[in-house]
Amino acid sequence: MSVLIAFLSLLVEFVLGYPDWLFRAIGHPVTWFGRLISFLDLRLNRATDPDALRRQRGVQALLVIVLVPALTGLCVQLVLLWFVPLGWIIAVLLATSLLSQKSLHEHVEAVADALDSGGLDMGRAAVSRIVGRDPETLDRAGVCRAAIESLAENFSDGIVAPAFWTGVGGLAGGAAYKAANTADSMIGHHTPRHEAFGWAAARFDDWINLPASRLTALLIVLASFLVEGADPHGGWQAVRRDAKKHRSPNAGWPEAAMAGALGLALAGPRSYGGVMVDDIFMGEGGRRDVDSGDIRRALKLYRVADFLLIGLFGLIAVIAVLVF
Repeated sequence: MSVLIAFLSLLVEFVLGYPDWLFRAIGHPVTWFGRLISFLDLRLNRATDPDALRRQRGVQALLVIVLVPALTGLCVQLVLLWFVPLGWIIAVLLATSLLSQKSLHEHVEAVADALDSGGLDMGRAAVSRIVGRDPETLDRAGVCRAAIESLAENFSDGIVAPAFWTGVGGLAGGAAYKAANTADSMIGHHTPRHEAFGWAAARFDDWINLPASRLTALLIVLASFLVEGADPHGGWQAVRRDAKKHRSPNAGWPEAAMAGALGLALAGPRSYGGVMVDDIFMGEGGRRDVDSGDIRRALKLYRVADFLLIGLFGLIAVIAVLVF
């Protein structure tokens, strides 16, 4: 049933996304998890405590952050499936809130549209909504590379991973993943405040994204066979050569696949909060002079890869229904 919920939620969210009116009315699971994380950070993370104690409390906080959504999701799913007529439909609709297929496409496409209609300043403003780097340091090619990198990484973190963990553990698995991933984005940073307290959140997020990042790279390479102008061999070679050189154990896989498939060089040196990060290029030797047309090529590749993901979950769901 979990795989079926994951498959149907992918289909529904692809078409409908997360409605703005619903966000305005009740917020979003990420905002709910964010409030819990902020509360725990405020209560448990004291600057006067030694790092060993802050790391221990970070582990305790992570357990709460993961277990509360997981247990809530489990109870909700059991109630819906056992006691509510057609409750599986509600479960599917709830699971769509853990995905971001439609919004990811819209936000990345908005960067290309802004560059084409308003130039560099508007492109920087649009890309600042989806990346954490300093937008004022980006030229036109830098804005385009940032958008494509965000597309590749968020395809893994925002779509493939929550679908994977929903397929494994239903609403409990999907909610636990989303909460842990939100914790990493909020407290899993190498800053004086979160170096120790956020250590557990960062390491746990690395671990739970391992399967999805590899699957995402494979989907992008396979999609390259179906997209005119994309190079599946280049994508595969870039993954094998560059993915493990990335400072993240996961982000390099989808970024390298996207870079190699499109013949681009992504990642590389960039600035966060005024600090330069000297990262390795994904797709080393690829073209660095990236433009808005390359964003649209990346979006086309993403759409096909997303269709393959939906088809994969559909196939697994059919097999599961027939077998069980």
